[in-house]
Amino acid sequence: NRLRSPTAEQVFSKRRDIEVESAGTNHDADNPLTHELVAWADIIFVMEMAHRAKLQKTFRSSLKGTRVICLDIPDDYEFMDPELVRLLEVKVPRYL
Repeated sequence: NRLRSPTAEQVFSKRRDIEVESAGTNHDADNPLTHELVAWADIIFVMEMAHRAKLQKTFRSSLKGTRVICLDIPDDYEFMDPELVRLLEVKVPRYL
């Protein structure tokens, strides 16, 4: 939760029709994911399938009715990398 997710949060927080929060699945994440955040979300976007698996294993009880979408974006980008922003702007809106 240091580069890709905060980039996505910044890109989509400009929209007035949605609320956005980024969090990480690792215990050392800057903003670790909690059961409360999972329960709050209507849709959760993950960057990799490993994140989806960890989310489903750790937060299964809080995921009822929540869509989990894997964007398949590798950990190859810096914060606000223009190519990362472009990928997010192409992949995310169809689910909103």
